[in-house]
Amino acid sequence: MNHYTLNIHGTLLDLSTPQVMGILNVTPDSFYAQSRMQTDDAIRQRCRRIVDEGASIIDVGGYSSRPDAEHISAEEEMERLRRALRIVREECPEAIVSVDTFRADVAEQCVGDYGVGIINDISGGMMDERMFATVARLRVPYVLMHMQGTPQTMQHNPRYDCLVEEVFTYFAERIDRLHDMGANDIILDPGFGFGKTLEHNYELMACLEEFIRTFDLPLLVGVSRKSMVYRLLGCTPDEALSGTTALHAAALMKGAHILRVHDVKAAADTMRVVQAIRDAAASNNKSVL
Repeated sequence: MNHYTLNIHGTLLDLSTPQVMGILNVTPDSFYAQSRMQTDDAIRQRCRRIVDEGASIIDVGGYSSRPDAEHISAEEEMERLRRALRIVREECPEAIVSVDTFRADVAEQCVGDYGVGIINDISGGMMDERMFATVARLRVPYVLMHMQGTPQTMQHNPRYDCLVEEVFTYFAERIDRLHDMGANDIILDPGFGFGKTLEHNYELMACLEEFIRTFDLPLLVGVSRKSMVYRLLGCTPDEALSGTTALHAAALMKGAHILRVHDVKAAADTMRVVQAIRDAAASNNKSVL
């Protein structure tokens, strides 16, 4: 695995060991009901559990990005985030905090007022043209995700002439723009479930290592309990943990650096198992040499 680090306000996060990003949703309508935290106590308990179970990053979201989600104002999104970020900072000051937003003004407030260390943008800068310049100026790592359409339209018959080529072109253009603006660290997210059919999602998973070889950037994978799991298995999001774990193992074996998850302990355990396989393989190679 290539050696990458992220500069989080002057402290380096080493990605030579994959990291777990635990999801903290403060939305009333996220697709997985058990991830919705609506009270102060629920937020406090959730962020503490994320850290205690082995995540180094807490990803806080105030805008639901599920298909056909309700569009809310920046003011409402920021109101939800303020409440959550205050609690997270009080309860888990040791955690790296990421905010899941596509709005530059929201990103700026979160970094400036609450010390947020990573901006996770589902739109790849498409839904706010100021986002790239903002994250470059703030000098924070930026998760660049691929999405076709918007959360309100992305699953309305998504189509590609050549999926992998189009996703690569999308990333190449945006990486160049971010570098030209002086962006600090870029993390790629293929955007599983965002403007993709079931078949599209598995096609991307099958060639995951090509993202790292092509762009030489760290890779974030977010597949936790998504439709690519529960539709394939004919179950519900509540029943999709085993399929999610299988995908996490596959993603790690293909080189993923960060897993964005609902179930932190299961993901952390999966990482330990995959790492044991890697260590054994490395030891065997040394013995042969």
